[in-house]
Amino acid sequence: MARKAATPVQIWRTCAGLGMLAFDAQAVVGMRLLGMSGAWPVGRGENRKMLSEKPPAFAKAATAAATKAAFGGRPDQVLTAAVKPLAKIARANRKRLSGKAAVRRKKT
Repeated sequence: MARKAATPVQIWRTCAGLGMLAFDAQAVVGMRLLGMSGAWPVGRGENRKMLSEKPPAFAKAATAAATKAAFGGRPDQVLTAAVKPLAKIARANRKRLSGKAAVRRKKT
């Protein structure tokens, strides 16, 4: 049974999701680097958190992608499945880290 080809909209959604992951990840890296230098407010355990969250996140991404591929998903579906858990964590980190700065600005 041949699978249907991805539509341009599906490919665009996949690329947009990957782009948002890149944006969120870069923002998190920037805020964490600024936090290490003391120029951005971060929590005490931020360095530990940034190391400990990676293995489970990548394991989830790999499992999701492998499952989608094993059940005959198209390449764009496999990529979307892999990006989804990573994007969720990166977005949550960006919101959490940027929220700390907003709280700090209100206090001063």
